[in-house]
Amino acid sequence: MKRCAMVCNRLRFCEPTVEKKIELIHLMNALGIDTVDIGLPGAGGKHAAGVELMAREIAEKKLKIRPNCAARTHRNDIIPIVEISQRAGIPIEACTFIGSSAIRFFAEDWTLDKLLKLTEDAVTFAVAEGVPVMYVTEDTTRANPETIRALYTTAIQCGAKAVCVCDTVGHSTPDGAGAVVSLSKASSTIRAAIFAWTGMVIRIAGWGSSIPSPQFRVARIRFMVPHLGWASAVGNTPMDQLLVNLKLMGWIENDSVASGRVLHAGIASL
Repeated sequence: MKRCAMVCNRLRFCEPTVEKKIELIHLMNALGIDTVDIGLPGAGGKHAAGVELMAREIAEKKLKIRPNCAARTHRNDIIPIVEISQRAGIPIEACTFIGSSAIRFFAEDWTLDKLLKLTEDAVTFAVAEGVPVMYVTEDTTRANPETIRALYTTAIQCGAKAVCVCDTVGHSTPDGAGAVVSLSKASSTIRAAIFAWTGMVIRIAGWGSSIPSPQFRVARIRFMVPHLGWASAVGNTPMDQLLVNLKLMGWIENDSVASGRVLHAGIASL
């Protein structure tokens, strides 16, 4: 399963119009992408309004692609997702993110108990409101394994159906990616969840660490639309590189022509 994001995080702000985003959603749907990040409605204002227009488009046109939204692991970011989902008449997955590495703990003066409490409160609230949750640990590849196990276990016990392992700073090699996913699945409680992976193009080609190896079995791989940097972070695995390599390996049957249309539409938005 693939995931693509519509959030622009380039230093030179170049967020396309909602109309252009909707065009890209239709192209991604034709490409066979399973789910698309339509934004972070917790930002409010024009951005939240755009998220609702995209959600309504997916619902009204009965597209197969499913919407998800980014959110901090806090109910203040989850409430807008609940409200938009209800008004648009379509389930929207909340991808709740939280820092997990020792560096973040030091910089933010966090404790594990505080993050576990935030996780419990946010995920329980989202599930109670009928919003499916993918729990995203930022900087997973540099986090303490026991911290990751504790966070994932709490999120899953509170109702999260999926977890996302993130190589936020491009730390992992392909073998390292497989190792950290395998380590994260050590608990039987955690193994029951759907696993996702976010690779970055920093240390090595992002698609290299995103290609599943035998021990690296994930249901979702997150990527960005090239040229625009639409993803949870600039530097996420580029869509074209990942899809082309997966198709050459015979692991997917997605329409490569549609992939080209997405790239051209992205370039036209600049």
